[in-house]
Amino acid sequence: MKTIVVTGGAGFIGSALIRFLIKETPHKVINLDKLTYAGNLQSLKSIDSSERYTFVQGDICDREKLDKLFITYQPDIIMHLAAESHVDRSIDGPGDFIQTNIVGTYTLLEATRAYWVSLNETKKHAFRFHHVSTDEVYGDLPHPADMKTEEGSEKGENASQNLPLFTEESAYAPSSPYSASKASSDHLVRAWQRTYGLPVVITNCSNNYGPFHFPEKLIPLVILNALEGKDLPIYGDGSQIRDWLYVEDHARALFAVASAGEVGQTYNIGGHNEKSNLDVVSTICTELDKLIESKPHNLASFKALITFVKDRPGHDRRYAIDASKIDSRLNWQPQETFESGIRKTIMWYLDNLDWCKQVQAGTYQRERLGENT
Repeated sequence: MKTIVVTGGAGFIGSALIRFLIKETPHKVINLDKLTYAGNLQSLKSIDSSERYTFVQGDICDREKLDKLFITYQPDIIMHLAAESHVDRSIDGPGDFIQTNIVGTYTLLEATRAYWVSLNETKKHAFRFHHVSTDEVYGDLPHPADMKTEEGSEKGENASQNLPLFTEESAYAPSSPYSASKASSDHLVRAWQRTYGLPVVITNCSNNYGPFHFPEKLIPLVILNALEGKDLPIYGDGSQIRDWLYVEDHARALFAVASAGEVGQTYNIGGHNEKSNLDVVSTICTELDKLIESKPHNLASFKALITFVKDRPGHDRRYAIDASKIDSRLNWQPQETFESGIRKTIMWYLDNLDWCKQVQAGTYQRERLGENT
């Protein structure tokens, strides 16, 4: 049995990871979370009575808190997920992203290094620091709309199959304050491995979705707005493409990397599900049309609520992950297709509207952020 510290464990991906670790592994889990607006312990209700789970409220920028935590719990693995993560919020207020994602990661690295050097050689060799990052650090990729067929007309549906994917060797070209802060933290982690020998692994994932997702993000926002008959806002023309990854598939991948990944290596994690934002919203509407007979405003279809709004500043056009490395080296593949995952996600929100009300009890009421005004 190992002891794993998960930073940001009350967040969307962090809580999915902790639920997986407690339910599917024998390990002890220490959840260190600051409990910002996006952190919610209700997401961990199903496992919070486990003797192998401990919650500690704290900030990764607090070195004294980190030192005390490491001395008290003697972790074998650090899985670092604590981050400010919403692009629109980073446009309105980049300072929090610099502080948490860069300064916080630096502080955590230094606390981890001090703890790691105090270990005996056996424990030091087995120790891992797993930094969880995003595909947004790579910038964006060519879009199918940029491609032409041999006849010179616009691309066909299969054109995207010939387009490049993000690999672990892709150059960094972040576009937003959020992605720039995550790129910076990635570089810090690699520097601590090369300079100090800290045994690190890094993962960069595509867009996650699934249960317990805070409703500022596209999929939960669309589901909840549709149920209330509100506009379903789509930035620009909705042609931006993302690779969608079901959060429980991601949790399995993270554990595989933390437990069996090679020190100093990066692993890209993707769902093999490239979808345009318009396709995602349309799919949600189609599923809701099947599930809900009595629609708000007597709508014939939820698609009538789709509204195109001014695009986000610096909006990346396409992300897509090549996950062949984690497949070949760690035998991980996503279990959910987008179609199966989105159905599970919609059903979860329909069954858990009370949770949605609780997490929106603060200042955020699903208004648009990041208009750069």
